[in-house]
Amino acid sequence: MSNIRLMIIDDHALIRGALAHALGAAFGKVSISEAGSLQEGMAQLEGGKEFDIILLDLLMPGVQGLSGLLYLRTEHPSIPVVIVSASDDIGVIRSCMEFGASGYVPKSQPIERIREAIESVLAGNLWTPPEIELNADSTPGSDLAASLSTLTPQQVRVLMMLGEGLLNKQIAYKLGVSEATIKAHVSAILQKLGVDSRTQAVIAVNKLNAGSLPKPMA
Repeated sequence: MSNIRLMIIDDHALIRGALAHALGAAFGKVSISEAGSLQEGMAQLEGGKEFDIILLDLLMPGVQGLSGLLYLRTEHPSIPVVIVSASDDIGVIRSCMEFGASGYVPKSQPIERIREAIESVLAGNLWTPPEIELNADSTPGSDLAASLSTLTPQQVRVLMMLGEGLLNKQIAYKLGVSEATIKAHVSAILQKLGVDSRTQAVIAVNKLNAGSLPKPMA
């Protein structure tokens, strides 16, 4: 396998460093970049850095549930994303795969499993732990996940900012566009999600995130 360009997005420096060291030893030919937040990772991508695969932690400050994965997938759909998370909950794993993850590896898995996942995903496959059965009925958020996947990158940005409680004029200022443009995006979001108000859109996404993610450990 040729030199792999990989980015690790995790807010814990110790975990990033340990994972980078282990993967460097496991692959040999690998270029690894680290990012302590989704924003840092996006800055590297927008700065012109190219990556073959991204390893993403699911729970980080400033990222609401699956919004980080959704944002990455809409902004950079050609780069596969593998979730590396502390949770091994089947519902969480299924939701991540529905939201476009190419793989999911619980942090409890040995480094050999992470290498296996990376190799499989780079070969064009999806990867989840073989001992975890995902072929059950769809989760309650499946329809919403499908609807969210139809949003454009700009609409995802707007939806995430709506979730932060920002007004249209505030979102327009942050994105450098007119308020009329934001209103058009909001209307399109409501139509695609099948809801009647911006509040319902935010509630729907928040409910899905809350139901899909593990509670933080004490």
